[in-house]
Amino acid sequence: MLKKERYEKFLAYQLEYHPEVETELFYTNPYELLVAVILSAQCTDKRVNIVTPALFRDFPTPEALSVSNFDALFPYIRSISYPNNKTKHLLGMAKMLVEDFNSVVPETVEDLQKLPGVGRKTANVIASVVYNKPAMAVDTHVFRVAARIGLTTSAKNPLQAERQLVKHIPEELIPRAHHWLILHGRYTCLARKPKCEQCGMTKICKYFEKRYKQ
Repeated sequence: MLKKERYEKFLAYQLEYHPEVETELFYTNPYELLVAVILSAQCTDKRVNIVTPALFRDFPTPEALSVSNFDALFPYIRSISYPNNKTKHLLGMAKMLVEDFNSVVPETVEDLQKLPGVGRKTANVIASVVYNKPAMAVDTHVFRVAARIGLTTSAKNPLQAERQLVKHIPEELIPRAHHWLILHGRYTCLARKPKCEQCGMTKICKYFEKRYKQ
């Protein structure tokens, strides 16, 4: 199967069965999503969603967070992975957001990456989810699933995978494709034991073909 056909079938399947898809992180505005995505690095969305209601209640704006301090903020996120670093990142992010961006979450990946705690993946999530830009965030799920299906070939790192994906996916579908790949990896194409018997894409999947049709 040619790569072009593989992409076409992947997109057709997802559009038929998952036409509406969105992040599982809870948020009501761009600032809240930015905080949640920073917290979600190497942590589950479920855990993040447990801690953010109280955090958003007591720090509802970038201004409120920017004038806080480590000792005040840390207890809210102590159960999140790497709480020390993330506490520092959130405080630095809020301060820069207020001072350099008028408390408005930037639209571009380049500006977003200037914020503490915001790498390329996080920046792509914000640009895609908030501003509907054709930005493909590649986390461990996306990297694994894209390679297994055969959407990416020999990608050695997330940036290489990102470039391959955006090259073959129509711009208007990239924001949704990011979620399709994440959710497929989170619930079906698991890292250690993929649930191939529950997957509707086995006919186009290189991993399935190699593992079960030898």
